[in-house]
Amino acid sequence: MTSPDTLFLQLHTLTSYPGVLLNRDDAGFAKRLPFGGATRTRISSQCLKRHWRTFQGEHSLTQLAPPSLRSRYTFELRIARPLQEQGFPALLTHALVSLLMDDVLGSKSDKKSDGVLKTGQITVLGTPEVSFLGEEAQKMLETLREQAPDLFEKYEGIPAEPEEGEEPVALDKAEKKILEELYKKAFDKEAKKNLKAVGLAGGLDAALFGRMVTSDLLARGDAAIHVAHALTVHAEESESDYFSAIDDLLGELAGGDEEQRGSGHINSTELNSGLYYSYVVVDVPLLVSNLTGVPRAQWRSADLGLAQQVIERFVHIMATVSPGAKLGSTAPYAHAQCVLVEAGRAQPRTLANAFQTPVATRGDVLKNTYEALATFWREHTNMYGRSNKVRLSGMGELGALEEALEQERQPLSQTASWLASMVEGAS
Repeated sequence: MTSPDTLFLQLHTLTSYPGVLLNRDDAGFAKRLPFGGATRTRISSQCLKRHWRTFQGEHSLTQLAPPSLRSRYTFELRIARPLQEQGFPALLTHALVSLLMDDVLGSKSDKKSDGVLKTGQITVLGTPEVSFLGEEAQKMLETLREQAPDLFEKYEGIPAEPEEGEEPVALDKAEKKILEELYKKAFDKEAKKNLKAVGLAGGLDAALFGRMVTSDLLARGDAAIHVAHALTVHAEESESDYFSAIDDLLGELAGGDEEQRGSGHINSTELNSGLYYSYVVVDVPLLVSNLTGVPRAQWRSADLGLAQQVIERFVHIMATVSPGAKLGSTAPYAHAQCVLVEAGRAQPRTLANAFQTPVATRGDVLKNTYEALATFWREHTNMYGRSNKVRLSGMGELGALEEALEQERQPLSQTASWLASMVEGAS
């Protein structure tokens, strides 16, 4: 059941790709999904989100705020090593940062044989969080240097892991006790409270797409943007592409005969063509809460500016950023041919069922898709009524869909601006 002050934004796109392999499974074939009695080619939501959040061009989300750090090696590469570069002894640095990592993440660290700190699985940490933790670790090391200068001198210049053939060096029990006591005093309740108060802690893309944590020191982030797997509106269309690489110097082995050439490599790969339907839902109260830190129920009282910028940019990103692999051999770049957006309080619903019966690929596939979408929209409206405001951008013969929506097409920039305005203006 939806709240009286709930607001959902829904985005639907249709994008055609010819001769590509956008998203592969573990065997190297295109990902697939049976739907409506036919196998469809699909693009996983994980693949889509990865390309959207890391995109660096026009309308990039990274222009609004630093991206999150997704890695098993964040504490090693962004905290421990920078401190070592400042001259703090490697063994002492690793010992303190390891305590910090175990406490913050709520799990024991995993130390590789080469002394590199890593977590058991990929963690999602925001740049502000990492900066704060690095500053806390530096303060602890500076305090340790003041209180135990002999300890600093003892381990100065000793690497965290010995060179091959050298005896390993480790802290003794008394030295570990000193570090543990220092840590407890330095990273106390107040410091942990400050960590929780770090603004936009998990990073912008974590605020959008969520993050899982095991420690109560970090804010768990539920995804405010829900992304469906994209799938073709018609049955799959694929072909095995045989290819070879010519060896330009093979002729020299044949007495200089330039015509004597052969393959240095022979292989085959799968290629697909298809018109893909993509669907995204934005839970606006949760998005605002994730971005500003206010309780979800109080989202309208928060500063909505960043949320509006995110929405406007995201419309452009979803319409123009291609989730393509094999860039050099397929140039998998395409812009959406149709973008339909909705704003309202009603429970979201996909329009994928418009294509439960596969769209016919004979004739104009896009026109056939528009007609299927228009039919589904009318039938859904007749059954449930119309509760959302809509806007439409597209190309081709959109007449049937415009009539069903009672909405004429407009440029994408206007659609993006309108949807962003709904964050503040929808009632």
